[in-house]
Amino acid sequence: MMTSWISRKRSYLPLGFLGTGIAAVAAGVVSPWPISLLIRGLFTIGANLTVKEMRAYEPTSGVNEVLDCSYGNRGADTTFDVFPPADSMGQRPTVVWIHGGGWISGDKTDVNPYARILASHGYTTVTLNYTIAPEAIYPAALNQLTDALGFLIAHAAEYGIDPNRIVLAGDSAGSQFAAQLACMITNPVYADRVGIQPTLTPQQLRAVVLNCGIYDVSGIPDAPGPGPWGFRAALRSYLGQRDWAHTEGGQLMSTLHYVTGDFPATWISGGNADPLTASQSRPMASRLAELGVDVTPVFYPDQTDPALPHEYQFHLDLADAQTALTATVTFLDRVTSQQTA
Repeated sequence: MMTSWISRKRSYLPLGFLGTGIAAVAAGVVSPWPISLLIRGLFTIGANLTVKEMRAYEPTSGVNEVLDCSYGNRGADTTFDVFPPADSMGQRPTVVWIHGGGWISGDKTDVNPYARILASHGYTTVTLNYTIAPEAIYPAALNQLTDALGFLIAHAAEYGIDPNRIVLAGDSAGSQFAAQLACMITNPVYADRVGIQPTLTPQQLRAVVLNCGIYDVSGIPDAPGPGPWGFRAALRSYLGQRDWAHTEGGQLMSTLHYVTGDFPATWISGGNADPLTASQSRPMASRLAELGVDVTPVFYPDQTDPALPHEYQFHLDLADAQTALTATVTFLDRVTSQQTA
């Protein structure tokens, strides 16, 4: 998760981080580690608060769980959790959720409450871990997530997964991963350029759910203000170079420029107080619509009150977050009930 808690939970900001931050910024000139660890610590505080908020809305029955399964041995953190509905109806349409955290923080457990909620609506849900930066740099996580999808298809019956009704979902940086994986799956030219062979076919990937994501990093190197500065620090850690914007990986992250009309049906949203909505989510929704993709955009007027921050969809105390959840389930019901060609 990114920074939704900053606007809603300011009183939790630890004062000790302020002095640490000054030192970290100075140290970050020569190493990405200090500032990455600082940002990770702040994000972890926010994620823990948000998980606590979501737990009040988790189902108390009707959902099973299989935790800390392994999908491979390509680096650390190649684990996943599965939440199948408790009935015995076999293989279900499946939502595979990739957690956010600015590529440098986060864990599958940050989104498990939301996954359980979706499972209560009849979906097998899976939450994935991957090795965050700077412990591993691009394209390690993309390779791991590709491995994970292949593993889930190979073991579909074991986990109650319908291999022909997969929905990729993500929040924040996880949304960037989901969009990039979907672009690789549906655009062979792009997949060849990335250099990773997809493990899902376009027919298996029914849709994507994109919450508060990043789809065009090309403007971040020159953007003013503290928000882009944080992104620059995170992207330096993730891509492994100070001049990350001119790396192949940095250019290929901007899926806005590589999506085609074959991109899967898309549910996409961002809050009115999330700076990524205007710069990322709305342009992505517009581009997909121009290409003729089946797009369900969920956005809000600028005057929406209470304001909806980054990752608003997880703040289920908010009426608009509940509305977004209902819209997500309605979208999932529609796209997974359709017959493939």
